[in-house]
Amino acid sequence: MDFNVKKLASDAGVFFTRAVQYTEEKLGQAEKTELDAHLENLIARADCTKNWTDKIFRQTEVLLQPNPSYSSWTSPVINDFDQTGARIEEFFYEKLDRKIPSRITNAELLGQYMQDAAKDFGPGTPYGSTLITVGDYQKRLGGAEREFLQTSAINFLTPLRNFLEGDWKTISKERRLLENRRLDLDVCKARLKKAKLAEAKAAAAPDFQETRPRNYVLSASASALWSEEVDKAEHELRVAQTEFDRQAEVTRLLLEGISSTHVNHLRCLHEFVEAQAAYYTQCHKHMQDLQKELSRFPNAFAVNASTSGVSTGPSPLSSATLPGASSPSRPPNPSNALEPSTLKIEEVKPPATGTRKAKVLYDYDAADTSELSLLADELITVYTVPGMDPDWLIGERGNQKGKVPVTYLELLS
Repeated sequence: MDFNVKKLASDAGVFFTRAVQYTEEKLGQAEKTELDAHLENLIARADCTKNWTDKIFRQTEVLLQPNPSYSSWTSPVINDFDQTGARIEEFFYEKLDRKIPSRITNAELLGQYMQDAAKDFGPGTPYGSTLITVGDYQKRLGGAEREFLQTSAINFLTPLRNFLEGDWKTISKERRLLENRRLDLDVCKARLKKAKLAEAKAAAAPDFQETRPRNYVLSASASALWSEEVDKAEHELRVAQTEFDRQAEVTRLLLEGISSTHVNHLRCLHEFVEAQAAYYTQCHKHMQDLQKELSRFPNAFAVNASTSGVSTGPSPLSSATLPGASSPSRPPNPSNALEPSTLKIEEVKPPATGTRKAKVLYDYDAADTSELSLLADELITVYTVPGMDPDWLIGERGNQKGKVPVTYLELLS
């Protein structure tokens, strides 16, 4: 490989000179040309924009980059390695200008596992049929997640990446060039200052000693030389000042474009929020539909519990409904599960032990006189009686008493 020795030596000399100049500026031994306040503000704003854009981009990438499904159960170190590999894969596809293949999500893989398990357990069994239903909705959740990831990557991540890898690199290059122009200008200023001092010293009146004629001739010659050096330094200073001013203007125009970058990123941020809201709306709808599907098979839980010898108390899932979500569908009426002659609300007495406090999650209108109407956020006392449908409890509020659906309650104690 051929090396340009002269260029290499020149670059090394420039680097050494720059290092000396920076050191002298830090120590206060050399003057430094200050940028105007407006340009300094633009530079500070640009640095702030780059810093936070980089942090937001990387954290959003962590949020949106799905873990490879096969390693979701492994250690965080392995997951980080797999995420890095996935990003490298995306990088190569981008450089090759090819579409990135869609990657299966964790929810989709979970749904597939559930449906495969149902085939072995028996799709006609309560557990198998439920696995098929839940697996189907897990796949729907995974599809919604994949759509959200793709939309967010295009509408939010890509513009941020384009700024960091495109516009910011251009700005950084022009800023480095501006800094070099400033250093050149300061060198020219220092050279001119030194030449003027030497010229003034050479032009000073010589002493009137016996060597006066010789000293006078030397002084006049030195004065002429330094005068020529001053002219040359002034010319170099004018050139350096012109180049510095031109580069400062170019840099200023680029930095003022940061305002347009903010506007563009603001629009992208709105699109990201829209995609995120649509994703969570889809997830909420899918989960509501899944709850409705599962509520069609309440007897399956009672059968499984009775055959395994487990008490059929209220399911813990009933108190896990998200606050603020829409009220669940009404559970099946318990009158079919009870003998009418064996349960009369007015004759039901609370047990000596086993009563609990419950917080009402949603408003509930009683379907008949045997039920108790509820208001969201109120506290009531609840308990169960033998032979009662597990989806219902007896609720008491003062002198009022009636059946209440478990799915509308959060059991507190």
